[in-house]
Amino acid sequence: MPTARLSALDASFLEIESPTAHMHVGWVATFLPPANGVRPTFEELRDHVASRLWRAPRYRQRLAPVPLGLAPPRWADDESFDVCNHILHSPARDLAEVADMAMSVPLCRERPLWELWIADELGDGRIGVVGKAHHCLVDGIAAVELASLMLDPEPDPPVPVPERWRPARPPGALDALGHGMRSLVRAELAVLGAPARLARSPRRLLDLPDQARRAASVLVDTVDPAAPTPVLNEPISPLRRLALFERPLEDLQRVKRRFGTTLNDVLLAVCAGGVRDLFGTRGQPAIPLKTMVPVNVRGDEAAGDLGNQISFIFVDLPCDEADPVRRLERVHRATTARKRAGQPAVAGAALRALGYTPPPVQHVAAHAAASPRAYNLVISNIPGPREPMYMRGCRMEAAHPVVPLSDGHSLSIGLTTIGARACFGLYADRRTLPDADLVAERVDLAVDELLGVAE
Repeated sequence: MPTARLSALDASFLEIESPTAHMHVGWVATFLPPANGVRPTFEELRDHVASRLWRAPRYRQRLAPVPLGLAPPRWADDESFDVCNHILHSPARDLAEVADMAMSVPLCRERPLWELWIADELGDGRIGVVGKAHHCLVDGIAAVELASLMLDPEPDPPVPVPERWRPARPPGALDALGHGMRSLVRAELAVLGAPARLARSPRRLLDLPDQARRAASVLVDTVDPAAPTPVLNEPISPLRRLALFERPLEDLQRVKRRFGTTLNDVLLAVCAGGVRDLFGTRGQPAIPLKTMVPVNVRGDEAAGDLGNQISFIFVDLPCDEADPVRRLERVHRATTARKRAGQPAVAGAALRALGYTPPPVQHVAAHAAASPRAYNLVISNIPGPREPMYMRGCRMEAAHPVVPLSDGHSLSIGLTTIGARACFGLYADRRTLPDADLVAERVDLAVDELLGVAE
């Protein structure tokens, strides 16, 4: 696979990583043993995954920095790649123990940026898999798609033909330096060529006022500072806790149909209810929270692409509202207004524009965008496979997402839909938010509240 340079957005997730903020996207999945009763061993599961890596060549590539930091790193084949460094065995009987341990440790940047932990003998008889990949490699959608590479739509798929892989030679220092300088020149030429492109296309000139108005609206919404709250925005530790629960997807769909909203609106509203209760347990008044909501902008033609192809909207999460229906209505009005204003498209353009700025500007922008002054928490809705999926004959039962935490953020919430299940993952700093499981219970109760009104 040819080398490729990280985009400015991809590289931003490297920049904001710190000893306490590990920028990996993850998932925690459970599998039922095969119907024939013959459980695969860890070695068989490892070899099964290894045999599929040709489908995702980037999983055998590492970061190759550009000298002098002239441009973001490139991807290069790892000449010493060993799958045993990435697919690891856990003898733990408790899946939560595996997830908390794996997510509390950063990925090694000297290797391809992913790991799978397989717990093949859980106490309840199931098989657990905890996966993580650096956010510079994948966004939430791509992480689900990459996870699905080890899965099949039938229990007994054809055995893949063994593939002989030969890594390409990594770029030399002079080649990498030249690549970085060419990237800088291309960025400068793109900026200098903008007036000429506008002159060749008068229609673009006519569109500029509307584009400027929309861009200004998005920038105001983006830079309008959030109010950091001690409940969610204290300095964090490296230790993580993942609280999980699941519901029938139909529960959320019923609320959506009853009130004429979207599934994402229902997710935001129930999260507002759960976090509202957290304020109460801390003896603090509940306030609206500025919430970053990632939006997938990956088209069908790019469905299998890696890297980050996301934009975002900011929504005031109405934690101050006691009534569950009014919470949902406020969320729906806010998300509808932002979509009509074209916020995701304009925000996406702003993110792409970062690629034309010097690296120091990109670094400052990355830290500003990840600050608790920019938002209080992230809530993400990540669609998963709707049909049954199997890993070496073991049917996937559930898969819960892990949405990374940047510094100053104690909680993120993700939802993945797997078949007829809605799988929630509340990812928290273990020191500042030790009661993450209680928050998960309160979000679950918030679903019951809305469901009771919807019937």
